Amino acid sequence: MSTPGEDMHTLVRRLYPLCRSITGDGVRATLDIVGEHVPLQVHEVPTGTQVLDWTVPQEWNIRDAYIADASGRRVVDFAASNLHVLGYSVPVSATMPLAELRPHLHTLPEQPTLVPYRTSYYQPQWGFCLAQETLDALPDGTYEVCVDSTLADGHLTYAEHVVPGQVPDEVIVSCHVCHPSLANDNLAGIAVATFLAKELAGRNPYYTYRFLFAPGTIGAITWLARNKERVERVKHGLVLACAGDPGQVTYKRSRRGDAEIDRVLRHVLNASERPHRITEFTPYGYDERQFCSPGFDLGVGSLTRTPYAGYPEYHTSADNLDFVSPEAMEDTLAVCREAFGVLDRNRRYLNLSPYGEPQLGRRGLYGALGGRSDAEQAQMAMLWVLNLSDGEHALLDIAERSGLAFDSVAAAADALHDAGLIKA
Repeated sequence: MSTPGEDMHTLVRRLYPLCRSITGDGVRATLDIVGEHVPLQVHEVPTGTQVLDWTVPQEWNIRDAYIADASGRRVVDFAASNLHVLGYSVPVSATMPLAELRPHLHTLPEQPTLVPYRTSYYQPQWGFCLAQETLDALPDGTYEVCVDSTLADGHLTYAEHVVPGQVPDEVIVSCHVCHPSLANDNLAGIAVATFLAKELAGRNPYYTYRFLFAPGTIGAITWLARNKERVERVKHGLVLACAGDPGQVTYKRSRRGDAEIDRVLRHVLNASERPHRITEFTPYGYDERQFCSPGFDLGVGSLTRTPYAGYPEYHTSADNLDFVSPEAMEDTLAVCREAFGVLDRNRRYLNLSPYGEPQLGRRGLYGALGGRSDAEQAQMAMLWVLNLSDGEHALLDIAERSGLAFDSVAAAADALHDAGLIKA
């Protein structure tokens, strides 16, 4: 039987060849595959729609693109890698000398064997991306240039999957679906989000979980513009990206810095003893900056392994299937699972017998601990929960103040609740 990590890597492999952008059939094909795992509600927003301060752009699709030498040999070929074309390139069919072609060629001189990922979403241009060593090997001469693309009125496509909870308050989980063949940024995030959604569906969670699969920036902005009445329900959120590289887990706080999701991730990562980093919010990176823009100021953080632009393979052809591993994706999924487990159980309680310590023994609460190796910790957890259940302190507050594991505190709360000593 395969592991969740292996299944996520299989999904990444299926998605990897597709040419995605902020609009177009590559996004739709990606969502079709994700939809085989979890049901999706797909939204099509027409070109020209005003979304906050932005406008939905024209839709871009591409069939072929190449640069061919005088013999007809394709020296740069979209069919070999969809990174070879500048994203959103307008159509072109021409013959020109290398000197005229050069301004349209993008390379990484400091990484001469790699093909860069470049786009020109909102300025009509065309271009190709190639390895510097390939460019250096091109002789002077005449080259045939072809970009068989369309840039026309159409739609921006995004999708949602909702896991119903016990309450209508929502946790939003967002990942971007706009990058072409980049395995870590963004396919690993898509895979982790998909498998997290599958896990939560079988849990009967407390919160309602809304998974958003959308193109970066313009997709989140479009969702926010179309869901202003829903935003007040969003109590917590997490943006997933770069979820499969070998680096340590990194959590970037929300704009608030002390939102509940920030405290939960800090607690979970510290308690897990896995190598990790926690960084402060900056208004740059992924779509946490849209959810945390001052008009919304949602409690949304960002979970990655190595952060945005923090690894040499970032936005290059080296961000390939070998760069992401089942083990790293499974670890990222485990962090999400642990964090949402805490978030879902983090309640405030009220002690119903607050005058003096209630007698636990006659309620069977001490006897139930007999023989347990953690009996002393469980007893202390009960005493801490009773003492701090004043309607002001949540279980996470109690865990942090007592130094006890959250699971022990939550188990104590369950036992005390069942005994009628506390109420939510």
